[in-house]
Amino acid sequence: MTTVRVGQHPAVRGRTGRRPGNPDTRQAILDAAAGEFARSGYGGATMRGIAAAAGVDTALLHHYWGSKNALFMAAVQAPIDPADIARRLAQGEISDLGRRLLSTLLEQWESPAGPALLALVRSALGDASTARMLREFVVSQVVVKLLRTYRVPDDEAALRGALVVSQVLGVITARYVVGVEPLASLPPEAVVAAVAPTLQRYIDGDVTGAGG
Repeated sequence: MTTVRVGQHPAVRGRTGRRPGNPDTRQAILDAAAGEFARSGYGGATMRGIAAAAGVDTALLHHYWGSKNALFMAAVQAPIDPADIARRLAQGEISDLGRRLLSTLLEQWESPAGPALLALVRSALGDASTARMLREFVVSQVVVKLLRTYRVPDDEAALRGALVVSQVLGVITARYVVGVEPLASLPPEAVVAAVAPTLQRYIDGDVTGAGG
């Protein structure tokens, strides 16, 4: 089963100079990245800091992965890139975003990527630092950015994004991790029909209670 490497620190910490490109070097960088992301969160971790922790030049990180987002995905061994999903979801209307979002996520969980996603969520549930960095990444770098493409005001996007993630994680955990019935056995389209209206309210409806 896929596991998430978090908080592991290679023996190369403190060394300087450029490493040759080899599998050991890549793994040392991934170990250092996992530790930096766990300590500082996605927003606080920097490519420079990760390079220093691994004892390599920052240019080598860009050579291997190209961006902090790609390095994060590799460090947590994520089988899918949620940023790619967000870009696809941004192609439709906001009035249907709740349904499209949940349908797309359930498709991923029902696909061959499902076991690796399950391992990732279980790791997050069992480790507070892993949970924090994944939560921060998904909320700020995926959902909030997606909402902003629809011109959701910044002062609303953070709350709406957090509510969306809380609902989605609740469904995923109950259905795939804990196996709460009858939710676990419902066809994906039935789950979407039941939950999407709530997600849609979080996206563009009243979330202050003023409309009640």
